[in-house]
Amino acid sequence: MTRNIRSLSFVASQAPEAQEGLEELVARYGNADPDEADVIVALGGDGFMLQTLHSMMNSGKLIYGMNRGSVGFLMNRYSCDGLPERVARAEENICRPLEMRTIDADGNRREALAINEVYLFRQSYQAAKLRVVVDGRIRLEELICDGLLLATPAGSTAYNLSAHGPILPLEAPLLALTPVSPFRPRRWRGALLPDHVEVQIDILEPEKRPVNAVADYTEVKSVTSVRIVQSENSTAIILSDPDHSWSERILSEQFQY
Repeated sequence: MTRNIRSLSFVASQAPEAQEGLEELVARYGNADPDEADVIVALGGDGFMLQTLHSMMNSGKLIYGMNRGSVGFLMNRYSCDGLPERVARAEENICRPLEMRTIDADGNRREALAINEVYLFRQSYQAAKLRVVVDGRIRLEELICDGLLLATPAGSTAYNLSAHGPILPLEAPLLALTPVSPFRPRRWRGALLPDHVEVQIDILEPEKRPVNAVADYTEVKSVTSVRIVQSENSTAIILSDPDHSWSERILSEQFQY
């Protein structure tokens, strides 16, 4: 697919390297208003890319990232040359985020979206004690652990991988449910779930064992219940170079040693 690129809008993190890239690219290509640009070009690392995807959620804008950060798994390589041509040939990947719905200790309800993962983690020195319910059926009556996360294919190579969870191909209709330092049950190492299920996590003994919940970078403290479903209405579109596609990056991660 080759698209017609008439204007680009550049955004960058505050990192010096990203700001230098911003200055270089704007001097060469100009900087269109984000509302009028064909493509938003994000300069920074994966964290900044997630922020950009969230800010452009449901806008229909195409997001093309270039790595000017530390990890840059979500990003393309940085180069000032031939950028409109690269963007024109880039592949589209549609991200459908997870919806996190929480209830905290005061009864407050909050919602947030997660492109990578929703994760729960203990707030104090004591391990979390959780009940895991999938589509209304209790699957784990009691899970004692440091944390628990539900990752999308896009997020399966992030925190999920660090917690020894499985890497999911980008096209797989699956979610990875992965415990962090599980103590009981000892042999439970997680599960692969269809992406259409509803996962509910109830915090047991929340006063004694407080737990926080995070959707990408939105944190809710002292939750008592967390429900997670894949969003039916929200999407973000990320572009990747054909010779280094997002699907290829995820596949390559499975052969690292």
